[in-house]
Amino acid sequence: MDLYSEFAWRGLIYDETEGVRDALNTGQVTGYIGFDPTAASLHVGSLLVIMALARMQRFGHCPIALVGGGTGLIGDPKPTSERALLSAAQVEQNIVGMRAQLARFLDFGSTINPARLANNAEWLTKLGAIEFMRDIGKHFAVNSLLAKEAIKRRIEGEGISYTEFSYPLLQAYDYLELYRRHRCTLQMGGSDQWGNITAGMDLIRRVEGARVHALVLPLITTASGTKFGKTEAGTIWLDPELTTPYEFYQFWLNTDDRDAARYLKFFTFLDAPRIVELEAATASEPEKRHAQRELAREVTTAVHGAEAVRAAEASAASVFREELTGSELDAIFGSVPSSETTFAADGWPMPAFLTANNITSSNSEAVRLIRGGGISINNRKIASEKDRLLPQDAIDARYFLVKKGKKERFLVRIEKG
Repeated sequence: MDLYSEFAWRGLIYDETEGVRDALNTGQVTGYIGFDPTAASLHVGSLLVIMALARMQRFGHCPIALVGGGTGLIGDPKPTSERALLSAAQVEQNIVGMRAQLARFLDFGSTINPARLANNAEWLTKLGAIEFMRDIGKHFAVNSLLAKEAIKRRIEGEGISYTEFSYPLLQAYDYLELYRRHRCTLQMGGSDQWGNITAGMDLIRRVEGARVHALVLPLITTASGTKFGKTEAGTIWLDPELTTPYEFYQFWLNTDDRDAARYLKFFTFLDAPRIVELEAATASEPEKRHAQRELAREVTTAVHGAEAVRAAEASAASVFREELTGSELDAIFGSVPSSETTFAADGWPMPAFLTANNITSSNSEAVRLIRGGGISINNRKIASEKDRLLPQDAIDARYFLVKKGKKERFLVRIEKG
């Protein structure tokens, strides 16, 4: 199977320019995707495009992961408000973490079709203002920039600074530079990047007289209509310090049945027969979550390694048991969602306890869950929000194992005095 067909059967092609398939089938192609270093880590939403680069390399092409050391100082305009500008030191620190995460998927040492890691600070920070406006800016019509959705919404709302207004020009210039330096002829990204990518194509055509290509992937939403990668606890990060491997594994394990097969196509290298087999097994035995379990294992292994999967599954097996000892809870503290609470001889009001330990987002949510029978502590169903949790209720005088609904578990340890 060729790369284009691989993308097609996995449902990864949202839009493309004419000739992409022929280009991918007639020789080795160099293609890139940009990564914005606005946070200390990439997140699960980034995995779709990371996997696209990895698939590209597996099919013999040359991927470039472009980190935005220059554009990160500007920020892609958000539809609603101005981004907070990051310092050069913050951007560089964020890039360090991104490099390690990308290296888990891309082979930068290959002697046949090596992946490249590029940083647009290398050329953007050296551009002179007059040079850029004269040689690049003249190729962009203000009317076409004003028509971009994010820019249009900002102008209609609180307005947009020239700093963010100029971002599409910088991204287009990246494509031109990568074409000049590495003969890069394909840019990929999310479907929301189509306008920026085609602007770069047009710039290359005008300046170099060359034809290059674009291919964009779908933006993912869950079957329930929510944004992919967001939970009640927040964003699911690839950095184990920000999202533990246990939480990461559980995120995938809790995938809706309606999304499981689609996510196996998007986020794993499993082939079509195996995915069809898992989909059928899940349909016949939904309670065993065959597809979700395989999804969780595959993605967690890719991001954190096989040992992290074994630890996550062992922690899950422990925390979902009915009876646990203090020493067993010691062993899994920190690997599951965990917190510490200050000793209180007279105990803790139940809603306040749940909220203070990030089990619920507010006292009102705590009350709602308790009244609906959704909270148990140390295998005791909490009957009323007026109940008070006492130190003597703790396992081994130290631990509270909180069950929230059917799927979530939290461990709270009483701080030693």
